[in-house]
Formats: sequence, structure tokens, C-alpha cells
Amino acid sequence: MKAQGSAHEQRASQLLDALPHTQCTRCGFADCAGYAHALALSEADIDQCPPGGAQGVARLAAILGQPEKPLNPQFGLEAPRRVAFIDEQWCIGCTLCITACPTDAIVGSHKRMHTVLETYCTGCDLCLPVCPVDCIVMENASGEATGWQAWSAEDARTARKRYEAALVRRARAHDEQALRLEAKAREKLANLGAHSHHTDPVVLEKKRAVIEAARARARAKREA
Repeated sequence: MKAQGSAHEQRASQLLDALPHTQCTRCGFADCAGYAHALALSEADIDQCPPGGAQGVARLAAILGQPEKPLNPQFGLEAPRRVAFIDEQWCIGCTLCITACPTDAIVGSHKRMHTVLETYCTGCDLCLPVCPVDCIVMENASGEATGWQAWSAEDARTARKRYEAALVRRARAHDEQALRLEAKAREKLANLGAHSHHTDPVVLEKKRAVIEAARARARAKREA
């Protein structure tokens, strides 16, 4: 069983290395790693990655020992690489695009103009649907070149590193926020009377139970 699991992980790693790491989710999975694992388990097909195009399908076919096939248009079409640009005159600084960007290619802060770091933008389009003022446009960055002709192995390595770093950073920020909220709840519980307009012991005890339950849920979520 262990050897079988190891073989699966090795195959998934090979497949992951062959993907472009745009993290666009067009394949139907949350990220390139999810798609690679599904491929290794025969739960996805090799024709689901538009950014990789026909050459990407060929790479996956070679690893899995399958015949090549055309890209499935259900998941998108092979196209030139695109890069996001933000019209800073319209940007309201909501930070939604920053949160959506898988490679931290958008910089800015709350109520401040945001800017795209073109070098790190994968053209995933994930920033488009979350922008409330439609101030983001996607522009052709590779001319007529498509698929792996428009996206190098070095681009893929950089995108992968930035995505993995972003996952770690966001997980750390989530944990730190959870710890802050738990500390605030502990402080409130320690002197509940001073933090409440109620004086009825029954009401205060009910409130204490609600806060304790919320703390338990937050702790369980963080540990999971």
C-alpha cells in the first residue's frame, strides 16, 4: 500500500513539473497541484489545461503513456499569454484582486491604488471577476505565440515558487488572525461583566457559553 502511494506521489510530481503553473483553475481544479494529483489517479484527462496548449497535452500524454488528443474546448482554447493591467484612475483600492491573485503579482493596500507586477502575472484572469469597478484589462503579452511557446519553463518555475510562497504567507496570516481573535475572546471571558451591558447572571452565562463555543470552533479550524 505504501509503495502504491509512493508511486502515485512520484507520478503526480512528474505531472506537476510538466504543467505551466498559471494556477488559472480552468482545468476545473483549485490549482495545478490538484490537477496533477487527479491526473495521477485517472480522475482527470490530459486535455484540460488551456495555458499549456497542444504541447502541454503532449507532455502529459508522454508521462502517462497515453495517445495525444486535442485540447478540450470545454476548458478553454489555446491562446497568447495575457497580462493584467489596472486602470489606476478607476481603482478604488478594495484589495479583492490582491486576494484573488495566486502569485502575489498585484501590490497595493486598502483604499490605495493597486499595480500589477507584469513579470509575475500569469494571465490567470482570476482578478477580473472580483473587481467591482471593472478597472482591470487583460492585454496580449506574447503576440501570436501560444501555449508553451508563450510561456517558458523559467516562467513556470517562478510562478510555482510564488504560488507556494503565497500559500504559506496566507496560511500564516490566517493563523495569526485566528490567534488574535482567540486572545480577544479569552480577555473578554476573563472579565465578561465589564465587557457587557448585561448584569443578569443567567444572560452573562449564556453569553459566556456562546463565546466558549466560538473559541472551540476557531481552535478546531486552526488545528485542522
